[in-house]
Amino acid sequence: MSRAMAKVYANLIIKGVKTINDVPEKIRSEVVEVLIEMGHEELTKG
Repeated sequence: MSRAMAKVYANLIIKGVKTINDVPEKIRSEVVEVLIEMGHEELTKG
C-alpha cells in the first residue's frame, strides 16, 4: 500500500475512529511509523 494510505489510517486513529488493531497487517508497520513521526507513539499500542 502507499504511504498516503498509511497517513489516512494514521489520521483516523488520531481522531479515534479506528485503532491500530483495525489496520490490515500488511500496512500496519507503515502506519506505526507514520504515527511515531506525527508524535503519537502512544497510539501504536493495541
